[in-house]
Amino acid sequence: MTVTGIGGLFFRSRDPQGRAAWYRDHLGIDAGVDAVWQQGPGATVFAPFPADSEYFPAAQPFMLNLRVTALDELVVRLGAAGIAVERRAEWETEYGRFVRITDPEGLPLELWEPVD
Repeated sequence: MTVTGIGGLFFRSRDPQGRAAWYRDHLGIDAGVDAVWQQGPGATVFAPFPADSEYFPAAQPFMLNLRVTALDELVVRLGAAGIAVERRAEWETEYGRFVRITDPEGLPLELWEPVD
């Protein structure tokens, strides 16, 4: 018996419906208790980080990394919606390109456009 993938991500929210709508509207994710998001195939990294890691905010127990296509177009749409996008030169890597945003309740999100 083996695990074949992540079946869901469940997290607490002060406004579950509003937060689900934010994910649907800005990232195209079918989010919510009654929604099922059908993902495209691709790599998933499952990596515990040291408790003192500075890779994402210490106040957050995890950071969600989402695979994306057309990162530059998505960044423009997010910016037009008033969502701050953080870019750094060191996030242009051999594994792909990364940017960071936060959801309405402060959860850090890393958007990753993998190398073809």
